[in-house]
Amino acid sequence: MADSVRLALAKAVSDSTPPKPTFTNIDERIKYLNWQGEMATRLKRRIPDLQTRKELLDAIWYESKRAGLDVAMVMGLIQVESAFRKYATSVVGARGYMQVMPFWSRVIGDGDAKKLFQMQTNLRYGCSILRLYIDMEKGDLYLALGRYNGSRGRPEYPKAVLSNWKNWEFTS
Repeated sequence: MADSVRLALAKAVSDSTPPKPTFTNIDERIKYLNWQGEMATRLKRRIPDLQTRKELLDAIWYESKRAGLDVAMVMGLIQVESAFRKYATSVVGARGYMQVMPFWSRVIGDGDAKKLFQMQTNLRYGCSILRLYIDMEKGDLYLALGRYNGSRGRPEYPKAVLSNWKNWEFTS
């Protein structure tokens, strides 16, 4: 990885801004609150605690928007990667909601892979890495998602994310 890319990612994940959505007008805020209410209902089976659901949704919204990603796509990716389980660990060692590999904490972070189980850290890394891959693939989501999962060129993973993306779309 080029030093410029590594440094840009490191800068992206080091910003400690709390994940609180901000809005330029009341209509945007109302749309967000409607989205949050609907998504909280959809997630109730997976995450029973309302406060935990709201905090997760705040962070997903914030980190998705921060990285310039579609929120429903990120929700679909999380569903495929971890089924919304904070402490999910894959057989190859990927961690957390977005199944971030521990080497990323050494490449762009402070080296503490345990932080990948922290909600905001995991979402920040995952969204930043996905944004990098989308940019590398010049907007081709199929290739970027395959790269994110380490299965580039195989259709199963991108198809699963794109299919689950539809489960999280919201129209107000």
